[in-house]
Amino acid sequence: MEEVNTIVNTTPLASTGPIVTKRLFAQLTGLTEKTICGMVDRGHLPTVKIGKHRMVNVALITKEALEAEFER
Repeated sequence: MEEVNTIVNTTPLASTGPIVTKRLFAQLTGLTEKTICGMVDRGHLPTVKIGKHRMVNVALITKEALEAEFER
């Protein structure tokens, strides 16, 4: 179990925080910013609006991924 925690804690997304800008999310995932904006516009990525900025909700993505049942 300790190995899993080490892997999770060393990933870039795990060390950024619960929400990130679309630009930072694009850098961390290796996708283009245009792709991330399209995914947000289509509702494929959860977001939170803070002031006039829309941020990607990494905490919700992580929660849903951990709760998902994976096919083997």
